[in-house]
Amino acid sequence: MWYLHHTPWWLRALFAAGCTWQAPAQGGQVYLTFDDGPHPEATPLVLEALAAAGMQGTFFCIGKNVDRYPELYNRILAEGHAVGNHTMLHANGRHTSVEDYLLQIAQAGQRIGSNLFRPPYGQISRRQVAALRSRWPQADIVMWSVLSGDFDERKSGTYCFAQVERHLQPGGIVVFHDSTKALPRLREALPMTLQYLQSKGWQSVAMPSVSVPLV
Repeated sequence: MWYLHHTPWWLRALFAAGCTWQAPAQGGQVYLTFDDGPHPEATPLVLEALAAAGMQGTFFCIGKNVDRYPELYNRILAEGHAVGNHTMLHANGRHTSVEDYLLQIAQAGQRIGSNLFRPPYGQISRRQVAALRSRWPQADIVMWSVLSGDFDERKSGTYCFAQVERHLQPGGIVVFHDSTKALPRLREALPMTLQYLQSKGWQSVAMPSVSVPLV
């Protein structure tokens, strides 16, 4: 498994215009994001950690998991966090036709009231970007500047935090996962990350969004 913890300029340039890799950085703002939930154990852990630190996050939810755990999805919203669309079944854009990809986004959009979208695995073709933007001009395709690597079972939570500490700057978008696979590393790395933000005087805030679903 090969991946980059920090997205360099040349990788961003491979994507069509319009993908969001950084966000506003006023006052040391950063953006902690959480993919693949809601999850009955990981999502409450994240919500409790964020609440204790007085910070907010953005949750890119899979439609089928919203169906399974609607109370957790509603709790995310009730506690002031942002949500985003992560397709219905975690579709890999590399292996999904444009038509099926848009269908999965629309299915998830019936459950997730947000214009934010993150492609699972970060896999989305230029054709898919163009088709998505044509159908939903309001969509914000959110990528990232820092990948914690918490999904990587070869790594430790300390290692994942070290990647965040090394690469994060104000305006940066960090990817964690509220999922079964990531939980052992998330449990360790998230508290360390929140303590680090506090030590720097930085604040995690929710991604700017509007409640216009991609349907």
